[in-house]
Amino acid sequence: MAVQSHRREQLINLDQKVQEFISKSGIQEGVLTLFVPHTTAAVTINENADPDVAHDIIYGLAKFIPHRDHYRHYEGNSDAHIKASLIGQSEVVIVSGGKPLLGTWQSVYFCEFDGPRTRRIVLRVD
Repeated sequence: MAVQSHRREQLINLDQKVQEFISKSGIQEGVLTLFVPHTTAAVTINENADPDVAHDIIYGLAKFIPHRDHYRHYEGNSDAHIKASLIGQSEVVIVSGGKPLLGTWQSVYFCEFDGPRTRRIVLRVD
């Protein structure tokens, strides 16, 4: 699945794309694994009710891991590598009744830390 980011750092809700993938797969019960094959991007599950939460995650990470610091990596995106490592490149979601089993306020988010870019997410159902 392709995801297009529009800013350097951005959380993109994947719920609709995840549901479409599950529906097309035909799976009713099982697990969905999402994997981001990039070193400056990640995937997470977090609150979907208040859009300020996504903003605050980006803001909090930036305070903890600033974009510019005394990093040695020549490409200038060390902060993105660190953030991606902290958040992680994969999530597993239970599928029940042909739908992702998420909490009331939960959504699946692609986390861009070095955009804007077109990225890839690998999905697999078992």
